[in-house]
Amino acid sequence: MAGILLGACLGAGLCSIWLSFWPPKGGKRVTKNRISAGLRSLGYSAGLPALRPWHVLCASTVAFLFTGMLSLALSGVPVLAAILAFAAACSPLLLLRMLARRRADSLRAVWPEVVDHIASALRAGLSLPEALIQVGEKGPLPLREPFRGFSRDFQASGDFTHCLSRLKQRLADPVADRVLEALRLTREVGGSDIGTLLATLSSFLRDDLRLRGELAARQSWTVNAARLALCAPWLVLILMSTREPARLAYNSPAGALLMLAGAGISLLAYRVMLAIARLPRDERVFA
Repeated sequence: MAGILLGACLGAGLCSIWLSFWPPKGGKRVTKNRISAGLRSLGYSAGLPALRPWHVLCASTVAFLFTGMLSLALSGVPVLAAILAFAAACSPLLLLRMLARRRADSLRAVWPEVVDHIASALRAGLSLPEALIQVGEKGPLPLREPFRGFSRDFQASGDFTHCLSRLKQRLADPVADRVLEALRLTREVGGSDIGTLLATLSSFLRDDLRLRGELAARQSWTVNAARLALCAPWLVLILMSTREPARLAYNSPAGALLMLAGAGISLLAYRVMLAIARLPRDERVFA
């Protein structure tokens, strides 16, 4: 058993050294600042602006240690404990991504109303800053706080462009990027077609929301069934490992190799399932 773990660690180390000689596409290496910026952006997308990268690191470390020690104490199988601990260490990042997807879906449902509200305010003769400030007072509840932040920033500085960039950072949403960039362009170059533009955008958002709702309803049961099929064998394995004969079998080299192969196949199957079931997502072109 010790030889297998030592060989796996040695192989992972050699693979890491070999990969270090091949930079990613574009010639840029992944740096600490880039990872930190990605985690901060994910925190904004999940609706947790106060989240810091070290929070995620601490949560992953605690989950790894707690799950590993608990699994080792219950099952007595080091390889199984390591696999479960690694899965638990990834859970904070997966949770953040799930929260970001849910928040994006909830914001996508209210953005047509926000666009209509801005268009109505502009038709009533309000300026662009006043129209955005009104959203913070009378708009949908999930978006009131970010627009109230825009109101505070604008009252403090009066710089519309800077305040709009701060608002985009708070919202961290591709639909918000398109709407706010259209408003920014209208203010900078002028134009009388902003009403038509907002009406067209509102219609497009409603059509996209209706289509996504139909697709999500049809595939949700398939995705849930696939997740259950992925987790069921590992639940059975955990229960079996509490018995002495099964524990001895899994602690053998063949048992450890079987579990490692099963973990790799499960991870690959899960990634393929997500790739097949994932709906097209809007990218933040103007982020």
